[in-house]
Amino acid sequence: MSNWVDQDKALIWHPFTPLKGQADPLPVVKAKDCTLFLEDGRELIDAISSWWVNPLGHAHPEIAQAAYDQMTTLEHVVFAGFTHKPAVDLAEKLLAHNKHPFQKVFFSDNGSTSVEVALKLAVQYYYNLGQPRKRFIALENAYHGDTFGTMSVGEKGTFFKPFEELTFEVDQIPVPTHENFEWVKQRFTKLVQSGEAAAFIFEPLLQGAGGMNMYSPEHLDELIAIAHKHNTLCIADEVMTGFGRTGTLFASDQLTASPDLMCLSKCLTGGFIPLSVTLVNQQITAAFDNDEVAKAFYHGHSYTGNPVGCAIANKSVDLIASQETSEHWKRIHNKHQQFATSIQDHPRTQNIRILGTVLAFEVSHNEEGYFSNIKHQLQQSFFNDGVLLRPLGNTVYIMPPYIITDAELERIYDAIQNALASL
Repeated sequence: MSNWVDQDKALIWHPFTPLKGQADPLPVVKAKDCTLFLEDGRELIDAISSWWVNPLGHAHPEIAQAAYDQMTTLEHVVFAGFTHKPAVDLAEKLLAHNKHPFQKVFFSDNGSTSVEVALKLAVQYYYNLGQPRKRFIALENAYHGDTFGTMSVGEKGTFFKPFEELTFEVDQIPVPTHENFEWVKQRFTKLVQSGEAAAFIFEPLLQGAGGMNMYSPEHLDELIAIAHKHNTLCIADEVMTGFGRTGTLFASDQLTASPDLMCLSKCLTGGFIPLSVTLVNQQITAAFDNDEVAKAFYHGHSYTGNPVGCAIANKSVDLIASQETSEHWKRIHNKHQQFATSIQDHPRTQNIRILGTVLAFEVSHNEEGYFSNIKHQLQQSFFNDGVLLRPLGNTVYIMPPYIITDAELERIYDAIQNALASL
C-alpha cells in the first residue's frame, strides 16, 4: 500500500465516511475516459461518473484545452463590479438551452450553494414585496445539500440529526405515485393555500441520494400548477438531474409547467472544477430591480463567476448539448432496458426502474435503506470485477458517463450479475 495512503489516513477527513472502521481509500493515479487507474495497477470502470459529475468521461481533451487557454489568459477576477466574456457566454448559453422562461443567472460554486441561493431568493422575494413568507414545502426522501438551508429542506434523519434544532420549518409531502397522488394533492393544496410557503422545492423526476426514486412529470406538473395558483414559487433542483441524466437536457424539459428557479451544478463543468448557477425568472428579478439598498440581494462567494470554471462549462455544455451526446443517451437507455429484462425475475432484485441513462433497483435484504450493511459486500464484489458502483444502502444504481462503450456497459452488467449470485 502506498505511503501516501497512510498519510491520507493520518491527515484527511473524507466525506460521508466514519473516521474509524472503514477500508483504506483507493489510491487513484490517473483517469481517462471511463477508467480509473489505481496505484497498484488495477483499473475500475467509473459506472457512477465519479459522484455524478463526469458526464463526458475523465480528462476530456477539448475541455482540458479550454481550461488551459483560459488559465493563461484570465484565471480569476472579483465578480462584484467586474465581468468577463466566459461568464456572459455561459449565461447566454444556459438561458438559450432552457425551454422555460428564465431571465437571469446567479453564479456560485457547488450544488448546495446553488440551492441556498434559490432558497434565499425565494424568501427575499416575498420580503421585498412586503408579504413575508418563511416556510418551504419539500418532498420526503429529498437531498438538496449539506448547508443549513439545504439540510432544512432535505430528509430528516441520521445525516442531519445533530443539527435539526438549528434548521427552519419545512413541510414535507410524499413523493407522488399513482396510488397516493390524490392524497398528496389534497395535502399540498392545503399547504399552499395557507399563504405561508415561500416555495416548493423538488428534484424533478428523480431523487438522487434519497434512493434514486423516480416519479412522473404529469404529477409534478399538477403540483407546480397548484403552487402557482396560490402564488407559491417553485424551485427545480437539477444539480443531479441536469445535463442529460433523465434523457433530456434538463429533467424540467419534460414538464409543461415552468419552475421559477433552477439550480445547476455537477455535470455543468464536466467534472473538471466546481461551479454552479441558479437560473431565475422575470417575476422574481422584478422584485429586486430597483435602487433600494435594502432590497438588493447580498450574497456572493470569493470564486463567484470564476473565468476558468465558466470557460470549462461553456465547452462542456456545448459537448453535452450536441446531437452526438443525445444519441449516447438513447443508446445507454436501450442497453439498460435489455439488462433490466435479464434480471427482472431474479429473486434478489426489486423495483427495477430506468429513467434516461439511470438504472436502479433494490437488492432484497433483511436491512434496507441507506445504512443497509449489504452495500459493503456489494461494493467489494463490484471492485473485484473492476467496476466502481457505490450502492445507496441496498439500492444499486448505474449512472455512467455518456461516452461509455457497449462493452464497458456489459462489464458493469456482468459485475452486477456476479454480485447478485454471490449473495
